[in-house]
Amino acid sequence: MTIQWYPGHMAKAKRQAEEKLKLVDFVIELVDARAPFSSENPVLHQLLQNKPKMVVLMKRDLADPAITDQWLHHYKKQNVSALAIEANNKKDIQKVIQYGKDLGSEKMEKLKAKGVRPRPLRAMILGIPNVGKSTLINRLANKKTADTGDRPGVTKKQQWIKVKKDFELLDTPGILWPKFEEEEIGYRLASIGTIKDTILPKEDVAAYILDYVSTHYPDLLEQRYGFQSFDDIMEAFEQIGRMRGCLESGGVVNFDKTSDVILQDLRSGKLGLISFEQPE
Repeated sequence: MTIQWYPGHMAKAKRQAEEKLKLVDFVIELVDARAPFSSENPVLHQLLQNKPKMVVLMKRDLADPAITDQWLHHYKKQNVSALAIEANNKKDIQKVIQYGKDLGSEKMEKLKAKGVRPRPLRAMILGIPNVGKSTLINRLANKKTADTGDRPGVTKKQQWIKVKKDFELLDTPGILWPKFEEEEIGYRLASIGTIKDTILPKEDVAAYILDYVSTHYPDLLEQRYGFQSFDDIMEAFEQIGRMRGCLESGGVVNFDKTSDVILQDLRSGKLGLISFEQPE
């Protein structure tokens, strides 16, 4: 399966990001803590080359904390500065600022040695759509400066944003790579809401979630829906649909509404703290 989704503004954003990289001291790449590998953008690695980078695992409050720790250890072994945050946690926001200052300190020392007047660090925030860029920027700036939304592709322009005296941030639209060759990656991103719900059939994505959770988090499945496993996915949909009132006239379960329930339960954290991949 190949999933195609590359709106025109993303191609333009890629070109703009490439042009602006020379203006910044380092890059902040955002990934989703529930699927750090799948939510990395290989296009960004081509763009960044040797530019200093820190990785911020967003939405740690929705991910399995034990697996998030594994990912942080993985990045540390790769000599990549990384931290996991919850965007509404003020201490986490301060950590992002401190990590950034540490990352940019070498550049500032070089400028100082050349006699250049001190200036704020300049950073570019990059990531795939709906990973939480605008929310993080608003928290860093401590005010609403960037549009936010619960759908991919809300940010469609670049803007410089001041963060106290510590940073000047260049926000950029989310850049999704042109296509996914691996079906599993597509389903992971669809599950966590990174690609639009119209790209893959919702029932297929909901079925993927149930199958994954029954295999890796059966206790969470039982706590939310009353069963740990199932032999027939349709029976699982039937049970969840009846439990949650997703019924049409005559008592027939509406699978489309049931799919919405499953997707919302996962994305809101009501299904539990779930991660979709571990570091190799």
